[in-house]
Amino acid sequence: MKKLLLIALLALPFAGSAQAPALIPQPVQLQPGKGTFAITPSTVIVARDVEDGRVAGMLSDYVKDRYGLALAIVRQDRADNAIRFNTRRFMKAPDKDAYYLQVAANGIAIEGDTYAGTFYGLQTLLQLLPPAAFTKPASVSDTLKAKVKPGKSKVKTQARPVPPAVTITRVVVPQLLIQDYPRFKYRGMHLDVSRHFFPVSFVKKYIDYLAAHKLNYFHWHLSDDQGWRIEIKKFPELVNTGSWRHGTIVGRYPGTGSDNRRYGGYYTQDEIREVVQYAAGRHISVIPEIDVPGHSSAAIASYPYLSCFPEEPTVIPSWPSEGSRRAQAAGRPKQVQETFGVFNDIMCAGKDSTFLFMEGVIDELVALFPEKYVHMGGDEAPKSNWKRCPHCQARMKAEGLKDEHELQSYFMRRLEKHINARGRTMMGWDEILEGGLAPNAVVMSWQGERGGIEAAKQQHYAVMTPGKPLYFDHSQTRTDDSLVWGGFNPLDSVYAYEPIPAVLDSAAARYIVGAQANLWTEYVSNPAKVEYMIFPRMSALSEVLWSPKEARNWPSFRNRLLTQFGRYAQWGASYSKAFYDLRGTLAPGSGNARLHWILKRVNGPGTIVYEGGGAVYNTGLDSVVVPITREGTYRAYTVNGTPFFATAKNKGVAQLPMPRPRARIELTPSNNPTSLTFRFSKATGKKVTLAGTSSRNYPGQGAFSLVNGIWSAKGLSYPDWLGFLGGDVDATIDLGSSEPISTVRVHTIVQEGSWVYAPEYLEVHVSDDGGNFRQVGRSSAFTPDTLTMRFLTLTLPAGTRARYVRVLVKNYGLIPEGKPGGGTRSWAFADEILID
Repeated sequence: MKKLLLIALLALPFAGSAQAPALIPQPVQLQPGKGTFAITPSTVIVARDVEDGRVAGMLSDYVKDRYGLALAIVRQDRADNAIRFNTRRFMKAPDKDAYYLQVAANGIAIEGDTYAGTFYGLQTLLQLLPPAAFTKPASVSDTLKAKVKPGKSKVKTQARPVPPAVTITRVVVPQLLIQDYPRFKYRGMHLDVSRHFFPVSFVKKYIDYLAAHKLNYFHWHLSDDQGWRIEIKKFPELVNTGSWRHGTIVGRYPGTGSDNRRYGGYYTQDEIREVVQYAAGRHISVIPEIDVPGHSSAAIASYPYLSCFPEEPTVIPSWPSEGSRRAQAAGRPKQVQETFGVFNDIMCAGKDSTFLFMEGVIDELVALFPEKYVHMGGDEAPKSNWKRCPHCQARMKAEGLKDEHELQSYFMRRLEKHINARGRTMMGWDEILEGGLAPNAVVMSWQGERGGIEAAKQQHYAVMTPGKPLYFDHSQTRTDDSLVWGGFNPLDSVYAYEPIPAVLDSAAARYIVGAQANLWTEYVSNPAKVEYMIFPRMSALSEVLWSPKEARNWPSFRNRLLTQFGRYAQWGASYSKAFYDLRGTLAPGSGNARLHWILKRVNGPGTIVYEGGGAVYNTGLDSVVVPITREGTYRAYTVNGTPFFATAKNKGVAQLPMPRPRARIELTPSNNPTSLTFRFSKATGKKVTLAGTSSRNYPGQGAFSLVNGIWSAKGLSYPDWLGFLGGDVDATIDLGSSEPISTVRVHTIVQEGSWVYAPEYLEVHVSDDGGNFRQVGRSSAFTPDTLTMRFLTLTLPAGTRARYVRVLVKNYGLIPEGKPGGGTRSWAFADEILID
């Protein structure tokens, strides 16, 4: 039976014989030639051992399916009209998976220092081949092309027709010479299958995507609060109970209800072995993750004794389903979680039965996964239950542990000892540093780079995976075109990321072994949405991790990405087109304009069109300053067409210089339209200063975000939010002159599952000179805006006048134990201040 083809084996044409091809990731050295080599039916593929023969078979299958050319695979070398694969087995302990690729007039040679290197050489060759003449899909799923509908996480699929077969006699490849090797040993991608489950067929396709980008680690997140996804024969209830939930919240947390649909799935051990073997054939190591002691609701629902308090019902904080309510009423208090966030019911660290359970799970894991790493999570484990658990307190006393953080360290060290005894190395998220790092553990630094820096200084290996910019569940576009988790991680931020922090010296830097991007799937419910979230960011990641730092060049990558988009299309993969979005910033206006919307076309063809204020302008420009003269919705995009200006009402509309007005015509945007709704107050467009600094994860557009006339209706994914972890929002606005003012409102957000609590109060101080302020009021009055957003409002004393207005939004402070995030500092957010 013929092998499943690599999705990686699809490529676009080389642009010219004396021009560098559009390869991603960029090779270390590339020397273009002047001629070509033609693959014909008489060309043979030479592979002199079994491992090279597997790579040869992948190429043979590809050219057969894509071009109709049946190339023989032979062991006997020949000088002419051959594609030769040769792994240099005589090399002793090669440091890198290097390869050498030469396309000459008489043939193609690929030599690898390792078998992985030879495989990477094949991946590069595939990008040099011309477009396929016809396509025989590798699987049924490849015949489906998915399209993401704006504002939705679900997608519709439609059949993609297969072009008819044609006769091909030559496939032309440009001559060149490449010498290449990876910069980092660890080049990873993560996939969460717990929040949403994906079948084996798609997991294999996901692995193919990694292979196409020369990534070599697949981090498989197999358990969490919302589902347990791996068969453990010693504990059958993990799949009978833990892999199914009674329902899922609808919409972004806290949601608008429950869908009340039983949801789940799991991988049998035979399916696990199948995936591991499939990945190994592509030189990808699979790292399993079982997340403990937190994020364990699914395991606890299966075996309640794992909880500190087995008889206490699972708290589903938002829209519990009818099924879970019935189950709890029937005497089954522990349930698989149905919403998203961080939960207090974690594994008990005081009971030996917890460790016996985990040791049994680990024993079956190491039998299934030959990779040296086993990931044990360790993140977001609230300590409130441990503080009131007699078993945990007894454990702390017996072991001489001073607090619950040291108890977590004890928990992780005990697991690591069992893992090390089986010849493996434990990985964990950076919280495993709390209370002391396990002796041999590898740290994944997700809360910024601090954890990785600390681990490296302690001479522990670390993988960098900071939420900014390597969480691919965050939006790629400012327009929030589908339901995503909070945050904004655009393509250029991914490409600009440097995994080795500048603060590390050369001795510590060597402990940073690489980086990884993570895709959490709370709002990613189907394969097409997975593709949409990872592409094109995975391509940027691949170049960050493979290519030399000095070779990275954003303008070059941007140009090569246009070819890469064609590859995505040939793969039948959905992908984000935010690359073509206009870049927009807001600034104070002048004259009769309250604000200036500064728009720039960065990528792709076309000129800027904007609509607003009763007019449509086709500017004919690729950058423009739009005057915002009145409240309302303004829309901008690019088109290919003749500049014009059209309006039904010209009065009060600022006009840009352009040809004579013509009647309005319908325009088809060539990118995602950017739309902003402006609403004015006395603060809009005024000078504003901040006391303190917002989080780098939520920087908004700086202080000006608070007075730019726009605010979010979509939650934390909106990029205008200023976020303060444990700090206050403290802003002073200069109105320009003394003005009568009666109310101050601040737009904020409350999302307790994400540790965002309602501020304590709003306090306002006023001044005429900017130096001497007097307090004029304090309020904790909230007016609802959307489900999670509110206005914090203060009515001022009659007759209040001021030029300077200081607005203080007091942070909630330390979150009490028993609440989401208990024991940590709350976030405070604001994205607009309105003064009237």
